[in-house]
Amino acid sequence: MIKVFVMSTCPDCFNVKAMLKEHPGFTLVDIGEHVRNLKAFLYLRDSHPAFEPVKARGAIGIPCYVTEDGDVSFSMPDLAVTTPAEERNSPQSPSEEQDEGMACSLDGKGC
Repeated sequence: MIKVFVMSTCPDCFNVKAMLKEHPGFTLVDIGEHVRNLKAFLYLRDSHPAFEPVKARGAIGIPCYVTEDGDVSFSMPDLAVTTPAEERNSPQSPSEEQDEGMACSLDGKGC
């Protein structure tokens, strides 16, 4: 099982949450849903070396994929996701639903 740290208001997490919502190999953990989730993510972010370059550029580091053995990645693994084609090719992208330029980082350049 891969744990995926996301946040509802994160533009980078929007598609990830939609694709993995029903995928059995992943557990979505929304860090904005409960302080317990935020604390778990912050502990990981403060202690795992994979976050050093992320923090250096002022990013948060979500979405974040954590395997059972503790490996951390910031890109979705290759999957055979069974998301319907109409969902993958939806004309309404996250950028259309959110204000232009919206990002998690203070400089507006990403999450």
